[in-house]
Amino acid sequence: MSAYLNQIEAVRAMLRQRDEWKAINPEYAVRMRLQNRFRTGLEIAQYTADIMRRDMAAYDRDTGLYTQSLGAWHGFIAQQTMMAVKKHHQSTDRRYIYLSGWMVAALRSEFGPLPDQSMHEKTSVPALIEEIYTFLKQADARELRHIFVELDEARARGENVDAILQRIDNYETHVVPIIADIDAGFGNEEATYLLAKKMIEAGACAIQIENQVSDAKQCGHQAGKVTVPHEDFVSKINAVRYAFLELGIDNGIIVARTDSLGAGLTQKVPVSLSPGDLGSRYCDFLEVTPVSDINDLKDGDVTIHQGGKLCKPKRLDNGLYAFREDTGFDRVVLDCITSLEHGADLLWIETEKPNVAQIAAMMNEIRKVRPEAKLVYNNSPSFNWTLAFREQVYAEWQRAGRDLSAYPDPKTVDKGLMDARLDDSPLAPRPISWCRTSSAMPRAKPASSIT
Repeated sequence: MSAYLNQIEAVRAMLRQRDEWKAINPEYAVRMRLQNRFRTGLEIAQYTADIMRRDMAAYDRDTGLYTQSLGAWHGFIAQQTMMAVKKHHQSTDRRYIYLSGWMVAALRSEFGPLPDQSMHEKTSVPALIEEIYTFLKQADARELRHIFVELDEARARGENVDAILQRIDNYETHVVPIIADIDAGFGNEEATYLLAKKMIEAGACAIQIENQVSDAKQCGHQAGKVTVPHEDFVSKINAVRYAFLELGIDNGIIVARTDSLGAGLTQKVPVSLSPGDLGSRYCDFLEVTPVSDINDLKDGDVTIHQGGKLCKPKRLDNGLYAFREDTGFDRVVLDCITSLEHGADLLWIETEKPNVAQIAAMMNEIRKVRPEAKLVYNNSPSFNWTLAFREQVYAEWQRAGRDLSAYPDPKTVDKGLMDARLDDSPLAPRPISWCRTSSAMPRAKPASSIT
């Protein structure tokens, strides 16, 4: 017998025990249950965490099975997106919703449109998660109602309803995982823990957190970013994990984002307790001046030992410390390895432009230490994807010695490779392919993939 019919019989048996409930229709009660399958945000968080873990395992077996996360800034947008996805693909499989801090700041703050600097109300994030799931559950109720009406009409005509019952039994919900951006945690680790709890209680199964300084946070594509030492970031990863564990979502997902590639400053010099520890390795990236005579030091100067020598880190007037130039790549690699070693599940590397060789080089270094490392990447409309990819193909051909006389040199002609006449040229196909398959986690915008 159909699971739907079994549920009806179970409710019917229960109703017989109370004569006062004889007016209740058991089939209607079952339909209402199916239309409201998820009763709490925590039920949603557990259900969607299981989906993400399943998808991550599937990706490990076959890298072609990446996921796409579609950005939404309102519950209605998320609802219509997933309804369209389900209609077009007949499934929501491997499609998620992404909730971007950039988007929340721009569109959901009571202060009005704000820049991506964590100035919006932190409670607006869990509120949007709850709103999105309210709309997605409404999509379920609507679609199931149509199926129930179809069932009633088929019964009235005396037709076989087995196929309709099977659709009810195998119904796929519009409720999908939400990857939610907590920015830099909106404060210290205690503040991060409290906000993470609210987000999980609203239904989030995956929380993305970045290693910028919370009160100096910048958009990932802007200059002037300031990062925190590893110990500070690890404490926030732990805070999010504690929130998941406290609420019983033991397989919740943490996405650790590093902004180190474009960050030239750090908030403070970490304490190193022994050579080669995280504090020591972090300090090795600082721009320093050797101190040959301690009498040259001034009041308030800070010194550290680096490579066996006494050195003075470069400190700006605002108290921030500068990293050496061209250390971003190595800092990203250390950030990612450290995050994975302390409980992060997925990596997000914020880059200044989409560059396949660049991101692949960093991931290859990370995977030398953590072979299981998986990347989520920002498919941001801040990037001109076609231009960036065409420039990469051009550079590759240039290194190979190909004749490039038919193409404008991007070093001398700004955006020349965007000329529409090149759309049908040999330069065009590979960038189009990359755009279609690039791993991308959106900002509120396009799509995201595990790679």
